[in-house]
Amino acid sequence: MALVPCQVLRAAILLSYCSILCNYKAIDMPAHQTYGGSWKFLTFIDLVIQAVFFGICVLTDLSSLLTKGNDSQEQERQLKKLISLRDWMMAVLAFPIGVFVVTMFWSIYIYDRELVYPKLLDNFIPAWLNHGMHTTVLPFILIEMRTTHHQYPSRSCGLAAVCTFAVGYILWVCWIHHVTGVWVYPLLEYLSPGVKIIFFAAVTIIINIFYLLGEVLNNYIWDTQK
Repeated sequence: MALVPCQVLRAAILLSYCSILCNYKAIDMPAHQTYGGSWKFLTFIDLVIQAVFFGICVLTDLSSLLTKGNDSQEQERQLKKLISLRDWMMAVLAFPIGVFVVTMFWSIYIYDRELVYPKLLDNFIPAWLNHGMHTTVLPFILIEMRTTHHQYPSRSCGLAAVCTFAVGYILWVCWIHHVTGVWVYPLLEYLSPGVKIIFFAAVTIIINIFYLLGEVLNNYIWDTQK
C-alpha cells in the first residue's frame, strides 16, 4: 500500500504549480512588459501545460470517485473521454516538453548561464522559484508516470502532434524577433541564419526523441509491451 495515495500527490503537485505560476506572474520584470509577455518563454508555457495537465489528472480522480459504483453509461463515457485527454496530454505535451525544458535549460546554464538565464535575473527570480520552473518539473512528471498507466496514441499521431507544437513555438519565436528585433533567448543572437536553422531542427528532433523516451518508459514501467 502506498504511503501517500497518488490522488493526493497529484493534488499537491497541482497546488505547487499554481503557487509557482502565481509567484512568477507577480514578479515585475521588464521582459513581462514587452511583446509576447510571459508567453514568449517556453518555461512559462511548460508551467501552464503542467498545471493544466495535473488539473485534468485531479479532475479525472474526482470523476472516477464520483462514478464509482454508478451504472450510468453516460458518466462512464465522459470519464473515458477525460482519461483519453489526460493520457494524450501526458504523451504529447507534459512529458516531452517538460523533460526538454529541464534538460535544455540546465545543459546551457552549466555551459554559460548568460546564454539562457542571465545573472541579472537573480535580482528578480529567487532560487526556489527558478528550481520550481526548471528542476521539479522532471521528478513530478516521473512520479505521475510511475503511479499511473497512460495510454499513448499511435506513434505517427503522437510524433505529428509533437512536431506541430515544436514548429509552432519556433515560428512564434521567429515572429517575436520579426516584430521586436530581439531574440527571446540570448543564445540565438550568436548564431548565424544557417546555424539557427540547424539549431531549430535539432530542437524539434530532441523533443521527438523525448516523446519516444516517454513511450518506452511508460511501456517498461507498466509492462504493456512484450
